[in-house]
Amino acid sequence: MKKGKKNKNNIAKNILIFILVFFILAAMLSWSSKNSSKSSVVGLSSVALDINNEKIESIQVEGSKMAVKYKDGHEAKAIKEVNQSLSQALSDFGVDKNKMSNVKIDIKDSSESDVWMTIILPFLVPLVLIGVMLWFMMRGVQGANNKAMMFGQSGAREANPDNQVKTTFADVAGAKEAKEELMEVVEFLKAPKKFADLGARIPRGVLLLGGPGLGKTLLAKAVAGEAAVPFFSISGSEFVEMFVGVGASRVRDLFAKAKKRAPCIVFIDEIDAVGRRRGTGLGGSHDEREQTLNQILVEMDGFEPNSGVIVIAATNRPDVLDPALLRPGRFDRQVMLDAPDIADREAILKIHARQKPLADGVELRRVAERTPGFSGADLANVLNEGAILAARHNKKKIDSQELFDAIEKVILGPERKSRIITDKEKKTVAYHEAGHAVLSYFLGDANQTHKVSIISRGQAGGYTLRLPTEDKHLHSRSEYFDELGVMLGGYLAEIEVFGEMTTGASSDLQRVTELAKNMVTQFGMSDNLGPRTFGKRDDMIFLGKEIHEERDYSEKLAETIDSEVASVIKQAQEKAKGILINKRAALEKVVAVLLEKETIEKDEFAELMKEFS
Repeated sequence: MKKGKKNKNNIAKNILIFILVFFILAAMLSWSSKNSSKSSVVGLSSVALDINNEKIESIQVEGSKMAVKYKDGHEAKAIKEVNQSLSQALSDFGVDKNKMSNVKIDIKDSSESDVWMTIILPFLVPLVLIGVMLWFMMRGVQGANNKAMMFGQSGAREANPDNQVKTTFADVAGAKEAKEELMEVVEFLKAPKKFADLGARIPRGVLLLGGPGLGKTLLAKAVAGEAAVPFFSISGSEFVEMFVGVGASRVRDLFAKAKKRAPCIVFIDEIDAVGRRRGTGLGGSHDEREQTLNQILVEMDGFEPNSGVIVIAATNRPDVLDPALLRPGRFDRQVMLDAPDIADREAILKIHARQKPLADGVELRRVAERTPGFSGADLANVLNEGAILAARHNKKKIDSQELFDAIEKVILGPERKSRIITDKEKKTVAYHEAGHAVLSYFLGDANQTHKVSIISRGQAGGYTLRLPTEDKHLHSRSEYFDELGVMLGGYLAEIEVFGEMTTGASSDLQRVTELAKNMVTQFGMSDNLGPRTFGKRDDMIFLGKEIHEERDYSEKLAETIDSEVASVIKQAQEKAKGILINKRAALEKVVAVLLEKETIEKDEFAELMKEFS
């Protein structure tokens, strides 16, 4: 649609240009004709009378035109008959021959150039302009028709590693298991005979699964770089158009191009755009998406073999893909990418720091410790934000403080130092954040405090940065109870000190409710309800949100679940409240330092807490 609109704009632009040129030329011709007709025009009888009165000095004759020059200096023009001589014409008007002899007469032959300028050119120029304009219009229409004929062709972009900087597995940190799986694909492409001799079949497809920013596209490029084969890349959304059959046509064209360049790799990013489960009714009023998916299924494992073409696809929504797409013979391998652990994060940071000057003493290990759960894209963003902050501070190298500030900026947003708050609000925020920090220190199974600040960032009036001491994949019931207590710390501190709560605890209470509900309904951590889960989440997605959650329990059991969720929160609240009352002195000391400095780092906070341990 955009290309068609662009063609129409170009045609309209050309028409306006030609109209403008036409008017300019017409004005020039008109101006020249006006200049050429500045002299007055007189009749032949008047010329004859002026000759008899001896007023005329000379006459220049060119065809039927006469240029008459008077003795007083002015000039005039006259016209005679074409086939009649000047002397005969003047004699007919009674000119005296003796006085005629006193006039200088010059007769010129009319040249071809004058005929062109006066007769042919005024008619030829508009005709030429109109012809050129019509030619450009027809050319534009022909180009639009050619593009319409190419509507069903694939827009896949080919990247040949031989002609550009290669991306290899050395440029991908972490993801060890994923790289091992993909290395086999590289070996298939490099030495297929070794596997064929043993009866092994080259995999048709590899599906990369993982959250956003974990490096699925980067891994696909690394496979192409390692194998040194052509690499076709296309997004799943590029197949789907409003016209039925276009997507299937583009799939056929894509695989036809790939087979000609085999062995090669076809990378389809966000394949869930066309690979959704068929028959769900989410494809619109027509079945264009289903036709495109059917064509992909046939091309990957149909009647015609596509040996040498390996399809690598990426998605972060494997739950919505059609089962036929996931079966062996199509996507033979499914490679899962997890969030990097601390060692992987450090390696990723080193790769992204290659082109960035780091100051002496910068330890990327400490940056990795502060970024649990970050993806590779998040870590790249941290280093980029650190470089921007260093440039703002007019530094030549990136220091540790810029990197730590960048982490907080990525998590919470930029600092809002210009935000003006009253002393009462500042004191409330200080007690709120100190409540979180003190409880995280004395509740042993909770994440430890790395920084406490009452400087506003993003939506938060203040924040307590708490991070785990090590990467964990399993969490116990006691850990969750302590986390509930820490999240309630701000709320409890406000109640304890001021006798009432503020709206600042609303986000904490939402997280507390969600975690307590998951403990009861999803993790089986309720003593009264026992080891079972409640509710079944529907995989159907509408506008990016879950439509509903199927309830597989009765209304009576729902009341018990609500009661149990409240009981879990109550237990965590009582435990945290007891600690906060016993450690009130520690709370007051942290608040005093916060009101003075506004920020407390990890080491300073640990020193403050030593005398209360």
